[in-house]
Amino acid sequence: MAVDLNNALKISASGMKAQGTRLRVISENIANQDSVGRSQGADPYRRKTIVFKDVLDRKLGVDMVHVSKIGRDSSDFIVAYEPYHPLADDKGYIRRPNVNGLIEMMDMKEAQRSYEANLSVLEASKAMIQRTIELLRS
Repeated sequence: MAVDLNNALKISASGMKAQGTRLRVISENIANQDSVGRSQGADPYRRKTIVFKDVLDRKLGVDMVHVSKIGRDSSDFIVAYEPYHPLADDKGYIRRPNVNGLIEMMDMKEAQRSYEANLSVLEASKAMIQRTIELLRS
């Protein structure tokens, strides 16, 4: 039983680590949602994406979640008509990041809930281990 609880701790910790990375990526996207290029014609900030993968931990015999890669969203930039912006092209348009704040906030909520679920499992496993130790002592 202790081995199963120990595995639960490790699985939850890997999930928390992955979701923590996801939250950092989302935070970077939100922080840069208004970041335009540094010069006329330069690309603005491009939204980052995160991909997870299951990795078999052969020692434990369980799948753990890990970050596979942090990539870039290849969708089109948002084009806005702002003729008085210093980076506007000759037609008055600038390119803005391909970041949608609403999508980022929803992703953040999902990542937060997943992180909290893993934390709950971690806390429950820890409590069960402590209770088992108390029972063995008595």
